[in-house]
Amino acid sequence: MQAPEFWTRSPDTFDIRRAALSPLGALYGAVTARRVARAPDVTPACPVFCVGNINVGGTGKTPTTIWMVERLRDIGHTPHVVTRGYGGRLKGPVAVDPTRHSADEVGDEPLLTAAFADVWVAKDRAQGARAAEAAGATAIVLDDGLQNPSVAKSFSLLVVDAEYGFGNEACLPAGPLREPVEAGLARVHAIVALGKDDATTAFQAAWANKTRLPIYTGSVQPLPTGMSWADTKVLAFAGIGNPGKFFKTLRDLGAELVRTEALDDHQALSKKLMTRLEADARSLGAQLVTTEKDAVRLPNAFRTKVITLPVRLSIADEELVQSIRRVAPPPP
Repeated sequence: MQAPEFWTRSPDTFDIRRAALSPLGALYGAVTARRVARAPDVTPACPVFCVGNINVGGTGKTPTTIWMVERLRDIGHTPHVVTRGYGGRLKGPVAVDPTRHSADEVGDEPLLTAAFADVWVAKDRAQGARAAEAAGATAIVLDDGLQNPSVAKSFSLLVVDAEYGFGNEACLPAGPLREPVEAGLARVHAIVALGKDDATTAFQAAWANKTRLPIYTGSVQPLPTGMSWADTKVLAFAGIGNPGKFFKTLRDLGAELVRTEALDDHQALSKKLMTRLEADARSLGAQLVTTEKDAVRLPNAFRTKVITLPVRLSIADEELVQSIRRVAPPPP
């Protein structure tokens, strides 16, 4: 489902739809506040890093989780990721095995992240954290755990799309937020705004006087694939939080997008759907291209027929790395 247009409007702009839904939004925010106020069920002996957001949809949490894992490994830690496994049917805790598990079982994001670290899918995050620690984790990364109070956190990082910001700053269904901005910022140690330089600069300028939190900036950049995208005819499809950003990245690389297919976030890539997309691409003389997260959901018969565009997060500010090191010094 696509977000309503009025969610993107300035919070200073009156909108009758937002006004009508505000009582429900206030109730949603109150329910979240009550939940997050609970005492943790578990306080691991190792440091716990939470990567989360207060917006629904995609803000770049998965690339940020991978970035966090790599920085912890640079310090000398053995990081494990604990995640709910959205879209997967296994309750866990279960250690994700990409050679054995499917996206239907554990979710697409855990399968992608498992290429970089040990990943535990657990509907009960406390059980997942216990399992990770028992398996030898010297640091735990909670993926999308900001509104889950069951595990005590050592450092929480809020990820935001710099161009979108917090939308109209209203809670669901009046706006795109899981909780009010002030409440979310009160529980994190830093913000990382992702996007192009002009967008991140504007976000920093807009929020510098609204919070004392450090605001770091970064961007998700495509990795070299060994091929030239210039003038390549592409049928691009994506089932992520913001498919438009993926399509724009391909255009920036020089690809000719003759067709785009924006799917729902985490949408199943059925054989019927992929057969249709393959036929459409063939009729257009185009190459099928998708994201890394979507690629793990491809039926086996289509894995060699679709090009994947890998991306990685780049954060230039070394101060964030130093903050991580202070929370999680190198293990003995």
